[in-house]
Amino acid sequence: MSYLKKTRPIFAQNNNCMFSKACEYGIRATIYIAMQSLEDNRVNLNEIAASIDSPVAFTAKILQQLVKHNIVESVKGAHGGFQIERANIDSIKLNQIVLAIDGDKIFTGCALGLNECNERIPCPVHFKFVEIRGNLEQMTKETGIYELATGLEVGLTYLKR
Repeated sequence: MSYLKKTRPIFAQNNNCMFSKACEYGIRATIYIAMQSLEDNRVNLNEIAASIDSPVAFTAKILQQLVKHNIVESVKGAHGGFQIERANIDSIKLNQIVLAIDGDKIFTGCALGLNECNERIPCPVHFKFVEIRGNLEQMTKETGIYELATGLEVGLTYLKR
């Protein structure tokens, strides 16, 4: 029984999404900041946390990672906050956020959470998961934050319900 606990699938880390909770919030925060940056607005930590329905302290740690990986910019001072330079919004891809927060485990790890899984020593779902993992990686490389932010801006998509 303890063996099963150790091999939890990477795509079910939070029981309803393939990304970690931190990564989910990182994606939401980046989209929200991008949307506000398109309007020439900087946003503070509390506003971001409220807008993406995330705990403030947790959001702060996630934003630190996004700043460290040059995805968002932190501006200090009375008129400070978080922003993304307009020129950068077009070039930021979803996979940059995933790599900054979760690393590449979702793209390289075993679907069953085994320490060693490859073509030579595959887990029972290895060959089926390779294609899914490849499609996910391709989608995150092709999906831009600008596209996601503008969908949100015109009401086609939502960050919280």
